[in-house]
Amino acid sequence: MAHRFEIRKNKKGEFVSYFIYNSETIWWTEGYSSKASAKNAIASVLKNGPDAEIVENF
Repeated sequence: MAHRFEIRKNKKGEFVSYFIYNSETIWWTEGYSSKASAKNAIASVLKNGPDAEIVENF
C-alpha cells in the first residue's frame, strides 16, 4: 500500500500521528499525551477529510 498512518513517540514522549505516502511524511499532528488521542486524530481525518473543501490560492 502506498499510504498509511503511523503513530510514533516524539522526543517529549508524546504520541504523534503521521500520514505517510510513498515513504514520505506528508503531514503530522500535534503531540498527544495518550495513544488513544492520537488514534482519535486519525479517526477525525478519516471521518471529516473526504468532505474537505479544496481552495486554490494563486
